Amino acid sequence: MILLGEFALWISLPVALWGMVLGYTGGRTQRGDLVLSAERSVYAVFLLLALASSGVVAAFLGDRFEYWYVANYSNRELELFYKITGLWAGQRGSLLFWALLLGFFSSLAVFMNRAKNREFMPYVAGVLQTILAFFIVVLLFANVNPFEQLGFTPANGQGLNPQLQNYWMTIHPPTLYLGFTAFTIPFAFGIAALLSGRLDSRWIQLTRRWILTSWLFLSVGIVMGMRWAYEELGWGGYWFWDPVENASLLPWLTATAFLHSIQIQETRGMLKVWNMSLVLLTFLLTIFATFLTRSGLIESVHSFAQEIRIALIFLGFMGAVLAASIVLILYRLPSLKSDNQIESFVSRESAFLFNNLMFIGIAFTVMWGTMFPLISEGVTGQQISVGPPFFQKVNFPLGLILLALAGIGPVIAWRRATKKNLQRNFSTPVIVGLVVAAALWISGARHALALTTWGISAFVLTVIVTEFWKGTRARARIEGEGYATALFHLVSRNRRRWGGYIVHVAIVFIFMAFAGAAYNVDERIHMVPGDVAEVTSPMGHTYALTYEGLSVSLNNGQRNLMWQAIATVSVTKDGKPQGILTTEKRRYATQEAGAPPMTEVGIRSYPLEDLYLILSALDDIEGAVSADSEAQGLDLQVLIKPLVSWIWLGTLTLVGGTLIALWPSVDRRRAAETEPELAAEPATAGASD
Repeated sequence: MILLGEFALWISLPVALWGMVLGYTGGRTQRGDLVLSAERSVYAVFLLLALASSGVVAAFLGDRFEYWYVANYSNRELELFYKITGLWAGQRGSLLFWALLLGFFSSLAVFMNRAKNREFMPYVAGVLQTILAFFIVVLLFANVNPFEQLGFTPANGQGLNPQLQNYWMTIHPPTLYLGFTAFTIPFAFGIAALLSGRLDSRWIQLTRRWILTSWLFLSVGIVMGMRWAYEELGWGGYWFWDPVENASLLPWLTATAFLHSIQIQETRGMLKVWNMSLVLLTFLLTIFATFLTRSGLIESVHSFAQEIRIALIFLGFMGAVLAASIVLILYRLPSLKSDNQIESFVSRESAFLFNNLMFIGIAFTVMWGTMFPLISEGVTGQQISVGPPFFQKVNFPLGLILLALAGIGPVIAWRRATKKNLQRNFSTPVIVGLVVAAALWISGARHALALTTWGISAFVLTVIVTEFWKGTRARARIEGEGYATALFHLVSRNRRRWGGYIVHVAIVFIFMAFAGAAYNVDERIHMVPGDVAEVTSPMGHTYALTYEGLSVSLNNGQRNLMWQAIATVSVTKDGKPQGILTTEKRRYATQEAGAPPMTEVGIRSYPLEDLYLILSALDDIEGAVSADSEAQGLDLQVLIKPLVSWIWLGTLTLVGGTLIALWPSVDRRRAAETEPELAAEPATAGASD
């Protein structure tokens, strides 16, 4: 199977190149036989990449350590689950996995359009095969072939980084890759529109679900990475503005901007050049994220830096795509003129455009902060770090503007908002927002940024709840239905709009959680067995932590664990027992000499706050490991983190809203008849029908 997989990888390159040539030629000559062959070649490349991936997995499962990739990312003691996920554990396998997912989505796109949209499909197949060929070239000729063999066969492999042996980390990369690769389909249709001259909104309508699917995977993948960092890295946070974190955020920002701006093109025939530029930029940023993680230019807990040659290949490919796309946009510029112009600053068009500018502004800030250290080191030779304070200082105000626009954009009038429209839609939400902010101030919440965030959140939630109430009440009155039935039918008749509203609610929840970080409690306490420490939370609860003792286990062969020291802490909250929490230090055989032991944290989650324990240090590591009963002292770091659970709640809400928006609405014409005012409103939050 392994040899078959290696052979399939080599065969996939000429097939992809052949399909690329046939696609462009078939589109140019309008020859159906060439187009059909190009589309069939997409299926063939996917099957070949599936065989290649199966070969890599077989090598992991068979402990074939003569292969460089297996020897460096597995060993005999590694659990079966992590051997299977070894396909994307390192640089070589993850690039193959990226290509495999792209081959799958490419095949799906070709299959779904096998009998329609024929004016686009030759070029779509050509573009997809071009990108597939690029990744296959990287795998075969950039010293990252997953089937490369060593000159000898080690008795055992080095094993997988223990920090990567975590549930969230095994599903976080595939979810992100699904988002990256799914966005290739809208890009291919955009280029096909430029090549074919079909520059109306048709290509956007064809790819709306692809765009939203990509955005959903990106969103969930980013949050899964946050969850992994929160549980595994042992520093108490979930986002550190790490370069690879930033790389995954960049395409999410531009994709979100694109989801909003396409509504203006569909409704008003505006921003055609802007939308074409955004789809190009988002695709390039998905490639950039892949490049940054695997090029060797950065060091990160997430990165697989090994081969600088890849950096040059990726940069060359991105430069070529950028140049070709700019030439095509300039060539078609006369056909991309807007049908209308913005008539008033106070209008939905203006709000959506301002929304886009904020997203692009944040993306530029994140890009600059991520790349500036590399640029500075390349020009001056000096290493300069850009830390979280820079990103937070610049992006937090822009984020608050975006949060406010989530309540303004969906309900402000098109073309020109009248004074009556503004009063009807925003008077009550503004009052509610101010009242909430004032009430929080009186209750002692005096952090300006957090208070502003919660006030704006109340404003946005009031707008959305009002819209749901108005729509439900109107339908109940017209159809004679109960309110629950009316709400169900309201959403099902226009899922695109109401799913978008739910996504906005999810974003509000997440912003509220971010604001809660302003009230984090962080205390470091030295303890010996029997000591009791009390910590008061911002919510007024008192936690009593009793250190019960330290237990040590040695030479656990599982996962190369040399020793682990487990601190047991019993917890009470306001005098009520909450059970036991443990936090650990672990030493693995695969760790570098001199590296500090790894930390496993203890977390107890509540609806309004998390209790988070970190075993910061042991008084006497050698004594503890040798089971010295006197070596029980330790430093315990106690964190109380308000509203963290709302990030995960917001993510679940986001998934629900997006799935609703993705599901086709029933009988849109009937919806327009029974809900004339509501059905006329376009989608929000980039939702799709």
